[in-house]
Amino acid sequence: MAASAPPPINGTGRDPMEVLPPLLEQAVAALAGLDPDLMAYGPKFEALHQRWREGRFHLAVLGQFKRGKSTLLNALLGAEVLATSVVPLTAIPTFLSWGETRRARITFSDDKPPEDQTFTEDARLHDFLRTYVTEAGNPKNHLEVSHVEVFLPADLLRKGVVLIDTPGIGSTFRHNTEATLNFLPQCDAALFIVSADPPVTEVEVEFLTQVWHKVPHLSYVMNKIDYLDETERTTALDFFRKVLESQGGIPVGSEIFSVSARRGLKARLGGDPAAWRESGLARLEAHLIDFLAIGKSRTLALAIARKAQTLTDEVVLSIEVRLRSMAISIDELERRLATFEGKLKEAEQERLTSQDLLKGTNRRLHEFLEEYAEELRQRSLASLDSRVREAVEKSNGDGIDEDAVRDLLAQAIPGYFEHETGKAVKTFEARMAEELKPFQRRTDELIGMIRQTAAELFDIPYRAPDSADAFKMIEKPYWVTHKWRAGLRSLTGSLLDHFTSSASRKARALARIAEQLQLLVVENVENLRWPIFQSIDQTFLHFGSTLDDRLKETIAATHGAMKATLDFRRTRASQMEPVRQRYAEAVHRLVELSAAFGTVGDNHQAGAAPSITGGTPPPTATSQTTGQTTRQTTSPTTSPTTGQNDL
Repeated sequence: MAASAPPPINGTGRDPMEVLPPLLEQAVAALAGLDPDLMAYGPKFEALHQRWREGRFHLAVLGQFKRGKSTLLNALLGAEVLATSVVPLTAIPTFLSWGETRRARITFSDDKPPEDQTFTEDARLHDFLRTYVTEAGNPKNHLEVSHVEVFLPADLLRKGVVLIDTPGIGSTFRHNTEATLNFLPQCDAALFIVSADPPVTEVEVEFLTQVWHKVPHLSYVMNKIDYLDETERTTALDFFRKVLESQGGIPVGSEIFSVSARRGLKARLGGDPAAWRESGLARLEAHLIDFLAIGKSRTLALAIARKAQTLTDEVVLSIEVRLRSMAISIDELERRLATFEGKLKEAEQERLTSQDLLKGTNRRLHEFLEEYAEELRQRSLASLDSRVREAVEKSNGDGIDEDAVRDLLAQAIPGYFEHETGKAVKTFEARMAEELKPFQRRTDELIGMIRQTAAELFDIPYRAPDSADAFKMIEKPYWVTHKWRAGLRSLTGSLLDHFTSSASRKARALARIAEQLQLLVVENVENLRWPIFQSIDQTFLHFGSTLDDRLKETIAATHGAMKATLDFRRTRASQMEPVRQRYAEAVHRLVELSAAFGTVGDNHQAGAAPSITGGTPPPTATSQTTGQTTRQTTSPTTSPTTGQNDL
């Protein structure tokens, strides 16, 4: 009995974000009632659907102290929850995400468990956050807070935007700026906030020269425009643009958003749409949602559609192998199965060889890490020792000002090692990607050989595999605070120092500093080296298991399908026709879905949506066209014209 036709996707000019979810749902439905090993593909489509649902747009909000970042964020959220202050706040990043209820989670950098609380009022959440992210509540971050997550039922967050309130740049501690620079590549976009009064500073220009190429989209917001008249506003915008282009070499373009965060917050809290538009924040909010967040969602939709198409073709291959295995004699099926198993032995030997080579590559990368760490130890020690000696030489008097040396190292060490961390991660990410490329190609070739062998044995369409996203560097996010050690013990000398010259006392003190500095450098380099060491192992583990899983899935879709069909024909031959009919219907439906997944992006650009017609497959071949490629679905007794789809 033919399955009832699934509902078609109607309409033209539909966005990929609207088309994708029903396509994924129909792929799961197409597998219903098939063999358990075929239905096992259903959770994979559901995982893609879950990835789509969890897609978030991470937007970092950057700016110098007192530019109005927190007020701007409160206005966009429509809730006065973030603390504002007349003094710099503690350098703790805050992540704002969608939640049905107001909730905050505080994560600590020591062994304390996270603190998680729910609130019924914005004011209570505001007071709770002040305890952890302000200098008054948490001076010098003595509570060891790593980062803060806030969940709110705000409209902007509901649309998939995650706002990140970053530490103010140009603060007393240079490592705050370095830490911000290090995690920016993990964001989708950033807003840089300046204000009309005072104008852009040298510190801001210097920071922007390091920022603008680290994120895909950087937008500029000039706050506090309510303090200026129209002429002054135009002058301020022109000045800002000229300074960035002339001093920083930064192409600003024409888009600088002029806003009054103070007026916008008042308008949002008071429910005044006209005042909200006049504040300039309505235009900024539309930019964030329509251009940035939706743009990312569309890109994610296209990426998931490509993965879904590859997965669909894997299922189609497995079912078509079953259909062809039903159409030939058992003796012929056994002969082809033996031929295929011979190819699998070759593939297994290649896989084992590849695994051995992968272990060797892992070992070489660890050796490179040890060399890199040793070179960093020497370079760090020389640099920091030079700074200390220079400061000591400039000091007056016979002794050494211990407090001055401590302050110097407290400021120099965190910034120095945050900067080195950023460089090291980029170095090892590039090195690993380059080293793993040959293994990815080798696995692609093995999977391709298995698929092609099955296609040739059974005269069915063949499609090349895609593992382009197998490499993924596993690393901790950069908003996890590093604990850099920068403190010296007391430099108190021995009794002998009282009977020696001032030059000798200074030399002995410098020697004691050098000894402690060496220990500090060793400890801080280890704090940098160990996460990279773990990242290498985790990256190789993820990479190897991903490629192995894909190889096993391909073998199951081909060899497993042949063996299952042979067993079925030997034990339940009388039930073959209804099963064959279900397989034929599923192939017809899945080939249509593959074509639809493949044209999701083209469809949106051309202004037409993929249309899935459904129904029982016709007795003759049905050609499905994807771009310039033709695939053909046939009954088991029809000879198909094969074609290869480009990924």
